[in-house]
Amino acid sequence: MRFWKLRRNVMKMKWFFTPGFILGMVLSVWLFLCPAAEALPTYEQVRAGFQASDLMLLDRFGAVLHEMRIDPSVRRLSWANLSDISPALRQAVVWAEDRRFFSHHGVDYSALGAAAISSLFSGNLRGASTISMQLASFLDRDLQAVKGRRSLRQKWLQIQAARNIERVWSKDEILEAYLNLIYYSGEFQGVSAASRGLFGKYPHGLDEAESLVLAALIRAPNAPEAEVTQRAEQLNQAMGRQIPDERIREKITQALLGPRSVRGLANSAPHVARRLLKSRKDAAVACTLDAELQRFSEERLAHHLIPLKTSNVGEGAILVVENLTGDVLAYASHTSDPARSRFVDGVIAKRQAGSTLKPFLYGAAFERRILTPATLLDDSPLDLAVPGGIYQPSNYDHAHRGQVTVRVALASSLNIPAVRAGEMLGVEAFIQTLRDLGIDKLNESGAFYGPSLALGSADVSLWEIVSAYRTLANGGNRSRLHLRDPEGNREADPQRVFSNETAFLISDILSDRQARSLTFGLENVLATRFWTAVKTGTSKDMRDNWCMGYSRQYTVGVWVGNFSGEPMWNVSGLTGAAPLWLEIMNRLHPQTDKTPVSPPDGVIRCRVQLFSDRVSERAEWFIRGTEPVEAPIKAVNFLPHIVYPPSGAVFAVDSDIPKNQQRIFFTAHGRMNGLRWVVDGQPFRAAAGPAAWNPASGHHILELCDAGGVILDSVRFQVRGGSNGLGE
Repeated sequence: MRFWKLRRNVMKMKWFFTPGFILGMVLSVWLFLCPAAEALPTYEQVRAGFQASDLMLLDRFGAVLHEMRIDPSVRRLSWANLSDISPALRQAVVWAEDRRFFSHHGVDYSALGAAAISSLFSGNLRGASTISMQLASFLDRDLQAVKGRRSLRQKWLQIQAARNIERVWSKDEILEAYLNLIYYSGEFQGVSAASRGLFGKYPHGLDEAESLVLAALIRAPNAPEAEVTQRAEQLNQAMGRQIPDERIREKITQALLGPRSVRGLANSAPHVARRLLKSRKDAAVACTLDAELQRFSEERLAHHLIPLKTSNVGEGAILVVENLTGDVLAYASHTSDPARSRFVDGVIAKRQAGSTLKPFLYGAAFERRILTPATLLDDSPLDLAVPGGIYQPSNYDHAHRGQVTVRVALASSLNIPAVRAGEMLGVEAFIQTLRDLGIDKLNESGAFYGPSLALGSADVSLWEIVSAYRTLANGGNRSRLHLRDPEGNREADPQRVFSNETAFLISDILSDRQARSLTFGLENVLATRFWTAVKTGTSKDMRDNWCMGYSRQYTVGVWVGNFSGEPMWNVSGLTGAAPLWLEIMNRLHPQTDKTPVSPPDGVIRCRVQLFSDRVSERAEWFIRGTEPVEAPIKAVNFLPHIVYPPSGAVFAVDSDIPKNQQRIFFTAHGRMNGLRWVVDGQPFRAAAGPAAWNPASGHHILELCDAGGVILDSVRFQVRGGSNGLGE
């Protein structure tokens, strides 16, 4: 009885005595005599070290903004969890590569022995690699085949490594890592890249036919179409699936002869993606952008540039910032040339600032108590001697308004009063203020920039100028802008550039619709339905057009022009950047709130009478201590002064022009009753109007004197060539 029971047990286990199994057991015994395999990483270490070739830029809420490839040598997308991979693919891969995967412990001894018998005389042990063994070769380069073959020693070490993996890893972890590390076809490594690149879908959506094709590609990723077709059809039969051969061939054709490209999840904010994803290892990087606002800004920018093409405008950029945090919410740059659009960044490109610098000029003058919003500035022709000759600023419309207040001069963006304010402040002081605001590369002296700096001759980027306007929005405190959350390291002590009082005065002027009306009219795109402070700017020769402004919550900057520097045609601040600025602002403020910003304690409101008539009387804000001694008060008119020639001017007499047709006209401004011109100490003529003077060679002193001989103003100038003596 015991004999038959033993016989039955032996018959049940007869497969143990197959030649393959016996040889496999012999080889496994030798395994313990071979050198130990090196320690392999854990599942957690492998997954943490997985580096995708495509990185994703996420917005502040986790939405995908941009997917960018950073590794040109391989296409490897984000790691796919086993639960996110189609069951059909999992079954097909296990059936094709390792049928007894879930029952062995890293080594399939029967398959190993059979492969050993067939390769006994070849010197190389080939085939019979389980999924665990293949995974081991991915984790240890020393185990990888050389020219398609492994040495006997490599095979033994691979077996030992597979057994070590099985002791630590779960079966699901092994299969998941294998599916993410295996090459399927061409450059596609991992199931995410293969499914999206070959079939245009995510791994969870793969059907049975597609799964057969991917499983057939694993053994020979670059095999010809006929070989892949044969292997897939054989696998279909072996698994007992009823998929028509035509369906399999259709999928193989799609995979091998299709576009074989991975379509990005999103392509918004390409410039931010290049800034933040370069040299990164994280599969996904979060930024401060708002995906919806970013896409809206990009779409509106592209749409806005279409009609501007007729005015020779090809490029534009938008930057939107949250005032409180400095977080950048939208960062858009667009060019009409699609090939260049994602590579040319209009946000950081340096362009001429134009009138966008004027608020900081007047702010610096307020800070130093040189000017107040009620100070009168002379908007009349102005000549200034500069090293290259005579600088003659003019207003945008070439008109002159006479005496205007600082409030009107800034709000209506008058050029000549700004230059006069710059002369009063000093170029060096203005440059230092711009540096304090974070405007970089202002490395030259004041003499280099000259009086034209008041009109924005310096080069700035949209990033810098938006940051500067945000400083005004934040009461004069400057802090950095952020594209990524600084993880609690925000500046605790922002730099104070302007006092809270100065920032309030500038903001109040830039929000004054009536003061702006002198140039822009009352109804225009700058008149928002909610409180905003806004300034436009156009650079020399109409090469750049800006609109900068802020509300209580946001600062928005827009630039339009041409990256090449080519001039635009008849584009003003109201037709260029301003309409786009208004669209973005309206998108940010669905609710209407016209309540003005509350004044700080350091400012006081007084009534002033600017001219002799009472019609000019109005209320004005002053920094406490600069207000009139008594109110109402009449602002004094300017003292008479020489307008032309400017001091230091050099004139040259042209020998080809008759001398009686060459004159220098002395002009002055102010109340001229009873005043006279005096040249080199000799009375010349009454200063009732322009006086024509015959140029005389040499150095000269021109004086403007009252009836009693008191000198009110004087200039020095030089004439080269010409006759001697005076004349009319």
